[in-house]
Amino acid sequence: MRELQVQTKYGTVQGELLHGASVWKGIPYAKPPVGELRFRAPVQPESWEGIRQATEFGPENIQPRHDSEWMGGQKPPESEDSLYLNIWAPEKENSQPLPVMVWIHGGSFVTGSGSLPVYDGTQLAVRGDVIVVTINYRLGPLGFLHMAPLGDSYVSNAGLLDQVAALQWVKDNITAFGGDPGQVTVFGESAGSMSIAALMAMPAAKGLFQRAIMESGASQLMPSEQASALHEGMLKVLGIDRDSLAKLNSIPVEQIMAAAETVKQQSGAGMALLFQPVLDGETLPQIPLQAVHEGSAQGVSVLIGTTKHEGALFIQPDVPFSNEIDMVVQGVDFMTPDLENRVAIADSYPKTADGQAQVMTDMFFWRSALQYASAQQQHAPVWMYRFDWVMPEHPLLKRAIHSIEMFFVFNTLDALKFMKAVPDEAAKSLALKVQDAWISFARNGKPETAGIEWPEYREDRATLIFNHEIEVVHDPEASKRELLGVK
Repeated sequence: MRELQVQTKYGTVQGELLHGASVWKGIPYAKPPVGELRFRAPVQPESWEGIRQATEFGPENIQPRHDSEWMGGQKPPESEDSLYLNIWAPEKENSQPLPVMVWIHGGSFVTGSGSLPVYDGTQLAVRGDVIVVTINYRLGPLGFLHMAPLGDSYVSNAGLLDQVAALQWVKDNITAFGGDPGQVTVFGESAGSMSIAALMAMPAAKGLFQRAIMESGASQLMPSEQASALHEGMLKVLGIDRDSLAKLNSIPVEQIMAAAETVKQQSGAGMALLFQPVLDGETLPQIPLQAVHEGSAQGVSVLIGTTKHEGALFIQPDVPFSNEIDMVVQGVDFMTPDLENRVAIADSYPKTADGQAQVMTDMFFWRSALQYASAQQQHAPVWMYRFDWVMPEHPLLKRAIHSIEMFFVFNTLDALKFMKAVPDEAAKSLALKVQDAWISFARNGKPETAGIEWPEYREDRATLIFNHEIEVVHDPEASKRELLGVK
């Protein structure tokens, strides 16, 4: 039996047994980033006396809306004080340290948390004999406002620095929970995967993980000029000038969130990511794709992929084509400035909701995954997947939408009941195969599942298709890839 009372670097935590797993919730990995620590780099947590009960999740970072209801949970508490992590381990203690999987949640850099029901680490930990860690990090203006130019120890990319701090905590403390700090896999989806792309380019994150699983997200950032205009707009709405920046420490956080919403409305950004990693020359000195191409993540193995119909989550296939849908595609246009002829490419798709959803899938998600895989394969092994599973009779899941694969990775299919979806035995079987691949990658550095020979992603662009049947396809949709300028 694993010991549930664990001594960390900062004090003792008391976990509990839940559904066959040892679980610790709400462990602080940094000081609360409030008051004078708002918009600053994370600081190591303070030590505590006695035993800290680790049986309740920490608050979500304050956010404009909740994905928690969408993910099948109750509305959780939220707070600016949100830098906590959660750990799942097999109930039985092992003689050897276990591989560690650290999950970085998505949510467009403005919503989400590591405690959503879909991210329950029980099945991964128990089936995989691994340690699973989920984290919170600062979101929206609190985590991704470009503050460094304002001086006075302000930082940019605070949310990414939070992730680095959490990974450093894992390196310093996970041994006490039975984990191997030298065998850490980061995995994440959407903004979480984009975060991993950035971490692979960040000097501060070097050496904190050895493998990366990137689900539906790759190199993404905002140029510093645009990001500076954003913080100037925020200050203007808040009524704060350069001589009164100290007010930022005490102004109610609700005013900051409201100002962010006002600026977003004024910008007309639509679906564009207004808050995202910023190229600041220090915390993130290079465009992640360029940095990885030049070897910033030398030796970090990567498993990367997308769903087949990413955009169908954002643009429902059956709705009539409208100006609003066109605005969504313009948001994609805003987020792919490096793609030449992007307007012409978008115009080559049908002027229907389904066509425009596919524009988003191909231009924003699939293209960036292909680029990132090609950049990293020069420096470490890379594997590519695509998730195609659908539920034909379901109004939304009749497409392989953005984020659907997470329910299979964590084997939390029951959480789909909030969508009135009841997965059948075939879906449950597929969940085990997806999970096997992720576990194999974390344990052995190579994804293996269902007895399929899964080659590395090289010149022939081998891609494993997860569907009711699993198969490897070489260079799927090659003509579309060429249209998107991926060589």
